[in-house]
Amino acid sequence: MQIDVLAFGAHPDDIELTCAGTIIKLGAMGYKTGVIALTRGELGTRGTTEIRAQEFEAAGKIMGLSTQKMLDIPDGNVSVTQENKLKVIREIRKHKPKIVFAPYWKVRHPDHGHASHLVRQAAFFSGLKKIDTGQEAHRPFKVIYYPCRFEFAPSFIIDISEHHERKVEAIQAYKSQFHNPEKNKYGDEETNISTPEFLEAIMTRDKQYGSYIGVKYGESFLVREPMRLDDPIEFFGPEYLNGIQ
Repeated sequence: MQIDVLAFGAHPDDIELTCAGTIIKLGAMGYKTGVIALTRGELGTRGTTEIRAQEFEAAGKIMGLSTQKMLDIPDGNVSVTQENKLKVIREIRKHKPKIVFAPYWKVRHPDHGHASHLVRQAAFFSGLKKIDTGQEAHRPFKVIYYPCRFEFAPSFIIDISEHHERKVEAIQAYKSQFHNPEKNKYGDEETNISTPEFLEAIMTRDKQYGSYIGVKYGESFLVREPMRLDDPIEFFGPEYLNGIQ
């Protein structure tokens, strides 16, 4: 299936926590969207791989994805190897996305940083015909980075206000991972991400970026290359000005 946007995360819940609002918005605009988790999250303190797979599927339905998949790269070992690059290349060539989302390379969790470099390299090499996977070569137009724990100066911010409620629903589909009063069902051990404060921080960050563009909720993104702009007069019009005042 050819899709427009393919978002990669190191773990099953990464996209929901970071750029789910944008994925949901793009789907509502008529674009076909997909999510690939590089690992099954098997090293997570809470839950099991089976539970996380069920939660991953439930979150995908909430986000309205056209496709989603969990790869078999080992959790805790998302390394940039030829074998792993080929796994990602096969997914890019299979779905032929115009845009790929990947985590920002400066992060706390090593898997996220390695995932950033892995996806960037795979997106480039996917366009080389002499790398044989039995598929047609395809290179996405752009790799766009989303923040995990550490912030960056955004290249742009997307207004997700109308879709923020569904983003929260998608996050809460991971009942084993995030705050849930039924702790005993998923294990008594509390983690940083299972506290109420963790979800509050996600909401606060979305409000912070929304405030930068004059809306309720926003998600920030980074591109490595300069962005082309043909008509600055149209682009920097009243809507833009109202958003930053």
